[in-house]
This record gives sequence, C-alpha cells and structure tokens, in this order.
Amino acid sequence: MWYVVQVMAGREFAVQRLIERMAGDGVLSECFVPCYEVQKHIRGAWRTCTSVLFPGYLIVVTDNASDLQAALRRVPAFAKVLGSDGKFIPLEPREVAWIDAFTEKGHRVIGVSEGVVEGDQVVILKGPLMGHAGWIRKIDRRKRTAYLEMEMFGRTIRTKLGLGIVRKQ
Repeated sequence: MWYVVQVMAGREFAVQRLIERMAGDGVLSECFVPCYEVQKHIRGAWRTCTSVLFPGYLIVVTDNASDLQAALRRVPAFAKVLGSDGKFIPLEPREVAWIDAFTEKGHRVIGVSEGVVEGDQVVILKGPLMGHAGWIRKIDRRKRTAYLEMEMFGRTIRTKLGLGIVRKQ
C-alpha cells in the first residue's frame, strides 16, 4: 500500500533518507519524494530542472503499516503518516495510478507536458496533464509552468507541473 507521510516543507529529501535508514528494506518497498521537471531559462539557455511536486509530503510503499509507524517514531524529525481516527489511510487507486503512470520506481519525476492555447482554452498535446486540463488554474508561459488544483491525499492540493505552450492560436 502507498501511504503519504507529512514532513516539514523543504526537508523532504533529508527525512526520506532518515526514514530509509530507520525502517530498512524489510519494512519499505519504496520511499520517495514525487518531483516534476520544468524548463528554466538559466544564463541564456533552457535547462531542465526538477522541483518537489507536493511540498511537505513524501510517499512510502509498504505492506506493514505498524512497522512503518514504529520506524517513524525513531526518526529525529517531524514525520507523520496521514490518517484519521488513528488509522492510516492509503492513497486511492486513482492517485497511485496517476503517479505510477508518469514515473517509474527509482525515478519518481513527472515530465514536462506540451500544449497549445486555442482562444481561451488550453489543449494538452502530450504529457501527464493530457486528460487533466481541468486541474489547471493558471498558466505562466514565461516560466513554462501550469499551476494546478487537484484532489490528492483526501484534500485539495495546489501544486505546479512543467507545461510548455508550443503555440497560441
């Protein structure tokens, strides 16, 4: 099962390493910070950079939630599995499928989407946003970024993904 662990924003990778060290391979199948690629203009050239997709969250894959909870108690940083009434709530199958469709184990980075603007509508031609244009709340063509609002982790999350607008019609 995939579980979401809340951590302090900006400390995702440090807490990921701590969890991997404290829990070990017997408890975790995988522990990762979901990221996305975005094109940035640096010193006159476009470069591909990665950023954290959900600041303040990381994802652990385990079949033993109680051992995971015991390992998190030993982590010397804020790390809490999301849940309610003392029960851990795993990610929904559609959320797992969305992350799994555009990433692979060992490289959990979502690529850049491409699209066009037709009038006042955005049409996604390829990439992870294809079929999810309704999530887009704002586009920054200069930064090649789409600002999204989506249902994840049982709440509404605001995040960003890389989006290159090929042309405007």
